Amino acid sequence: MLIKTTEIKPGIVVLEMSGRVQMGADCKRIEKEVEDHMSRNEKFMIFDLTAVDHIDSAVVGQIVKSHSVLTRSGGALRLAGPQGMVASVLKMTQVDKVIPVFPTALAASEGFARAV
Repeated sequence: MLIKTTEIKPGIVVLEMSGRVQMGADCKRIEKEVEDHMSRNEKFMIFDLTAVDHIDSAVVGQIVKSHSVLTRSGGALRLAGPQGMVASVLKMTQVDKVIPVFPTALAASEGFARAV
């Protein structure tokens, strides 16, 4: 898994992930990224999943955990661009009913307009 971090708008961080995202090191890396940004008071995040072609149940759990941590801290999480197997897993686990899903990171950032 690769992660590229950008700030799409002031206060809104995008974690652009790519490749296979799996249990173990990948989940720990996502958790650390979220913690690092929260320590800088960056609490509004978008996980851009456009280039992710595989996730497992541990990653689904990490996404939900990240959502919970950010929400409790007064922030929020949005998901962007899940496709194929990733979109299917998010639907099957009903994560898409708990965490807003948008077609692109830019569309997700617009969803933050009322939250920031």
